[in-house]
Amino acid sequence: MPDITSNPASLVPETRSDLARLFSSGRVGDIPDGHGRGTVLLGAGGTASRLAAAACYAVAWRGKVVNARQARLKNILTPLNIQAIAAAVYKQESWVDGAPCIVLDYSKTSLVARQIRDEIREIAPGVFLGVVFWGHHHVLDFALDFTK
Repeated sequence: MPDITSNPASLVPETRSDLARLFSSGRVGDIPDGHGRGTVLLGAGGTASRLAAAACYAVAWRGKVVNARQARLKNILTPLNIQAIAAAVYKQESWVDGAPCIVLDYSKTSLVARQIRDEIREIAPGVFLGVVFWGHHHVLDFALDFTK
């Protein structure tokens, strides 16, 4: 496994099975607070994953701003850093393995993303690995870096 404590983007070349093992070994801890820089993780390894992560950050998704006290978040979109697509944030059992996780639930807060559920766990201090579900289908992974 890469050294994620110094560079969460080092997860980009990992496979989906490597990411699943890392997610399962993560801890729940406190709900993060503040700006988390996002990295899209395809889980395919290689050049395609690196290009997808860079392109997504450059033009679309840049991370999340979490307000832990209000148990809410908004996604950060485009190079203009537009905050949109809200989610409720709470702890619950994971759809991945049944163990506790932090859920980012869009079902009651967003028409656009109402079928999306993200789950995150802390894998290093201030670094969270996330799993994206569309319906009940795992479609993507991502990292959030709250250390900067």
